[in-house]
Amino acid sequence: MQKLYPDAAAALEGLLHDGMTICAGGFGLCGIPERLIDAIRDAGVTGLTIASNNAGIDGEGLGKLLRTRQVKKMISSYVGENKEFERQFLAGELEVEFCPQGTLAERCRAGGAGIPGFYTKTGVGTQVAGGKEVKSFDGEDYILERGIRADLAIIKGWKADEMGNLIFRKTARNFNQPMATAGKICVAEVEEVVPVGSLDPDAIHLPGIYVKRMIVGAPYDKKIEFRTVREREAA
Repeated sequence: MQKLYPDAAAALEGLLHDGMTICAGGFGLCGIPERLIDAIRDAGVTGLTIASNNAGIDGEGLGKLLRTRQVKKMISSYVGENKEFERQFLAGELEVEFCPQGTLAERCRAGGAGIPGFYTKTGVGTQVAGGKEVKSFDGEDYILERGIRADLAIIKGWKADEMGNLIFRKTARNFNQPMATAGKICVAEVEEVVPVGSLDPDAIHLPGIYVKRMIVGAPYDKKIEFRTVREREAA
């Protein structure tokens, strides 16, 4: 099977439609599928539900799709650096499902493993538990969380071979791996594609069976989510 496509638009052809659910990899601005996000923006699909650790920042990452008003609902754990997200949420223009970070990762992993739901102590007794089933195990309360399945997963990898066996680099591994398995179809963008057999099998983070389509997105500009500098000391 030929998995490598010439660009993001070609890799997403026939996969996008209004009202779909997308799992998007990335941690802050690290390991986000930039080229695929741009292609989704350019395709103009609307009413999207997106599960992602974060919503990018204003004008970067998933913030691009918020700015164009293509997102109906976000399932996220951290959204603190996106003013447009805040504005839309407070104005009632964006539906938001806040989810503890570890629970979100497990919901996507569970969905990819065919597990429809699981019980966790995280969120018991808080607003997170609102409307969810509570069950007692060994005298402790747990809440039921549903696994997440998406129409499409978009992820960013570091290096892949031609069969889609993929390696993530450092922090980018945090959410890209579970998001990839939660999508009915996974499209990956990577920095480099090498011949089959070039990668150490023990170093593979995501087997190629999960990756249906792939592009090379390099080169990338390294972006900083929140720049903090100290004041210059007096001479």
